[in-house]
Amino acid sequence: MTQRVLLIAAVLVLLCQGDALAQAAGASSSPTENPVVEIVTSKGRITVELWPSDAPMTVKNFLHYVDSGFYDDTIFHRVLNDVLIQGGGLSPELAAKIPGPSIKIESDNGRLNLRGTIAMARGQDKDSATSEFYINLRDNPDFDRTLKRSGYTVFGQVTDGIETADRIGKVQTSRRGTRDDIPILPVFVETIRRLEPPDAP
Repeated sequence: MTQRVLLIAAVLVLLCQGDALAQAAGASSSPTENPVVEIVTSKGRITVELWPSDAPMTVKNFLHYVDSGFYDDTIFHRVLNDVLIQGGGLSPELAAKIPGPSIKIESDNGRLNLRGTIAMARGQDKDSATSEFYINLRDNPDFDRTLKRSGYTVFGQVTDGIETADRIGKVQTSRRGTRDDIPILPVFVETIRRLEPPDAP
């Protein structure tokens, strides 16, 4: 009788453990809702999914500028044909906007500068990124982190509108003052806004 009771108890323990493991597995497999923004330009719209789990400080910084309207009525001020498009820092008159403090680089997150990714622009100092960003129009391995260089922080991916980015990447450019690769006809960033996630069914 005692052996039977012990056997039943052991079975119940195993069943409870199985239920706990199943719940844990279900919780870990549930999809994470990454923030998504829409860049409305004079050439069309670009939708970008951000990766806060890979670049938390960078995404938080970028969304601060988005939510404050900092990017509204700016331009893509640097276009390297079929290589990248860069914006987030200048007005249509080429006046520099005053950004917030710089952030630490997060280029060691394993994300590469592949076609369609968005990354932070910066100066010579690896921790000098503020508001400016760029979108890769091709794979750009020279911008990736290696043992010999710091690289640039990739923090998201274009999910819709890559053809808009490609269109911008083909505009004619020229030198204006001390700046190279400025589009002759301005390409405006009208707004950048968060997109609300779709309602669950």
